[in-house]
Amino acid sequence: MVPSHPVSPVLQVIASPLELTPAGAAALAASAFGPFEVHTCAGRDEVLTRLAESGCDALILHDGETALDIAAEAGRDVAILVVATAELDAAGVLAWLRRGAQDVLRTEELEAATLPQRLRAAIERKRLEQDARTAYATDLDTGLPHQQQLIEHMSQLLALREREPAPMAVLALRIEGLATTEARLGRDTANVLRRKVGVRLRAGVRASDVVASLGDDSFAVLLGSILTPADAARVGAKLLKSLLDPFRVSGHEVAVATAIGIGQYPEDGTQPDALLRRAVGLAAAAQAQGRAGFSNFAEAGGGTAANDE
Repeated sequence: MVPSHPVSPVLQVIASPLELTPAGAAALAASAFGPFEVHTCAGRDEVLTRLAESGCDALILHDGETALDIAAEAGRDVAILVVATAELDAAGVLAWLRRGAQDVLRTEELEAATLPQRLRAAIERKRLEQDARTAYATDLDTGLPHQQQLIEHMSQLLALREREPAPMAVLALRIEGLATTEARLGRDTANVLRRKVGVRLRAGVRASDVVASLGDDSFAVLLGSILTPADAARVGAKLLKSLLDPFRVSGHEVAVATAIGIGQYPEDGTQPDALLRRAVGLAAAAQAQGRAGFSNFAEAGGGTAANDE
């Protein structure tokens, strides 16, 4: 298979806060899987500074709180290999993979002959992920991020929450009227309506919040930063109200009905899939209606949403 990315003359690797032996660094520099150029950094701040200045292809990190910080802040473009300082069981390895690591090594594997191959494999896996993300980053009907993009955003935020606990929430909105519009006026008109629903949702939240498409009749809103769990309900009430007015599409006035479900972190789960399932399940069980179309509290209430700014 021809690589989708050009092969760098030298693959840049940052090692922190560990130091490869001279023999290990020499093996990487001479490997046919590279060559690799290794830069050793003393800690989190030095790593992030170097990433900002020149970037790199891979990070090799010792397991621990510093590694968790770096992995959460390094972004999506860098392959991450974690070196376990203690014996990790399967759950520990899987936890790192869910945080975005491409591989987990034992300390002795830093000197193994297979290290260059594993390092290159991790870099190529990351590049393939980037290709897939670029090719399918948005839902074509609405122009919004799709469900997998939403999960990625949630994963990054939840990784940060492990270090700095704070409430966050995901809202699922089930929209009734889209399928009817498609049956009456055609797919193109229904897609215009979907896009207009997305525009109203985007207008009702902050730029830092994420509005995503979950399919033909569902949307999600990720509130990455809220002060209290009640804020998510207030934002939901605001969004529901914003969808009450009819939409003008193809010369027709079209109304939709909305049901909302809310998944709260950490009360309803600590993993992206669990939170989203909770919200979608509540939205599916709720009666689609106007202001009170919520499934997890009795009355939507009024007031100003927490994220009006």
